[in-house]
Amino acid sequence: MVSKEMYELGAKRSVIRELFEYGKQQAAVVGKENVFDFSLGNPTVPAPECVKDAILELLASSRSEEIHGYTSAQGDLEIRRGLADYMSNTFNCQLKAENFYMTCGAAASLSITLRALTESPQDEFIIIAPYFPEYQIFIRCAGAKVVVIPADTEKFQIQMSLLEKAITPNTKGIIINSPNNPSGVVYSEKTLKALADLLKKKSTEYQKPLYLISDEPYREIVYDNLQIPYVPAYYENTIICYSYSKSLSLPGERIGYILVADSVENAKDIYTAICGAGRSLGYVCAPSMFQKIVLKCLGKTSDIELYDANRKLLYNGLSKMGYQCVNPDGAFYLFVKSPEENAVNFSENAKKFNLLIVPGDDFGCPGYVRISYCVDPAMIKRSLDAFQKLINLYN
Repeated sequence: MVSKEMYELGAKRSVIRELFEYGKQQAAVVGKENVFDFSLGNPTVPAPECVKDAILELLASSRSEEIHGYTSAQGDLEIRRGLADYMSNTFNCQLKAENFYMTCGAAASLSITLRALTESPQDEFIIIAPYFPEYQIFIRCAGAKVVVIPADTEKFQIQMSLLEKAITPNTKGIIINSPNNPSGVVYSEKTLKALADLLKKKSTEYQKPLYLISDEPYREIVYDNLQIPYVPAYYENTIICYSYSKSLSLPGERIGYILVADSVENAKDIYTAICGAGRSLGYVCAPSMFQKIVLKCLGKTSDIELYDANRKLLYNGLSKMGYQCVNPDGAFYLFVKSPEENAVNFSENAKKFNLLIVPGDDFGCPGYVRISYCVDPAMIKRSLDAFQKLINLYN
């Protein structure tokens, strides 16, 4: 009667969403202020003022069909030109409007890109733990196979020797995510150079391009004056998937893009296939009003200093209690080693104190939990006593 695979996806939410829904139910029992929900990466830091200004300006000066009507399937030409100019100037590269496809956020960007690249059920895409759990779903629904590289739990970079062994003639692409969800780690320049060298070597060996898909929704959320490298500068066969959900605090507006530079091998064919994949999935004409809004906010971000303050508050507080925390370079997640081997059980114990933290198993990294700190700092302060009670169970 229905697709078994789709039924199973619909019947069981991700562990992140399950915790979020549990938190809403628990808030009705004990009060919202007594539930410490660190489950979702749902920014509470306000969008920058340019978003509000752009909305008011558009509403005052534009006809309804200009802000609410359809754009071209791949996105408004003016917006794509603006993006090309901004990215070219920011990263010292040569881009044009035809390199961009506007999407409904990074999830759509990834789904479209994977669908466009997949030719055969034998095609494989490699993901590197810890990874965003939906990668597995996006790849399988594109009709390809998932290959997982285990996490480097020492530095949370990429274990190149394991990656090299995993690349086969069936490998179509590798997905990277830096700054990383869930670890908050940024891949170093050394890592990117080694990755580029490996992919060039394997591309030559198999006489085919290996595509690097760089998932970059946290690109601007970095700390300590860290500079995020422009990945195509290291490896030309890079396709960028981007979202404004995090940088502009617009997760519910679903706006982002795919970037396929001319330097990508078979770039025109890939872009055309992206247009076809967007059409087949129904991802055409990204929200038109927010296409115009992000154009007016290029180079702007939400207040990163607020995230940084939360990062320090949580990292320092938990470290003093005895938790082993991965120091995040970017994004807004703290990855913490579970004091017991079973992180799912640890997460369940946390619920006793109304702490909602996500076990790392679905991220491909058992034994860790993710704590999302894009929350009200007052909640972090209220939660510290609960974190102390939680670790006291293990002392």
